[in-house]
Amino acid sequence: MALPEMTNKLLQAKKAKGCSFADLGKMIGRDEVWVSSLFYRQASASPEEASQLTSALGLDAEDAAALTDCPTKGLGPVVPTDPLVYRFYEIMQVYGMPLKAVIHEKFGDGIMSAIDFTLTVDKEEDPKGDRVKITLSGKFLPYRKW
Repeated sequence: MALPEMTNKLLQAKKAKGCSFADLGKMIGRDEVWVSSLFYRQASASPEEASQLTSALGLDAEDAAALTDCPTKGLGPVVPTDPLVYRFYEIMQVYGMPLKAVIHEKFGDGIMSAIDFTLTVDKEEDPKGDRVKITLSGKFLPYRKW
């Protein structure tokens, strides 16, 4: 997957400054996953957030302005080839319909919002090998009848 030019620029600046997504998130009052989504052009920053981030990364006002643009979201209609990203695709292939059935059983006919939404990534220590814990939390939006 070819990354947008802005993504490469942000990642290079982050690496040069030796900071993490969590560091940048604390600086602007946002979660590390949201900051990462901004870097990968899946979110847009407020002018204040963009200014703080680009200042911390040694980037200019033009870069800050670009971070406020509304991006086109999604990877496109392709099967991802990166192994980690592919596993999420695989999870949805295997568990997507079961999750849909359970959500409909518990909430009714509707969807989970990806707009009114949070996502956190935690590390769980385990003697058999550390585990990745991902928590998705989205507002339930029922389908309306008219």
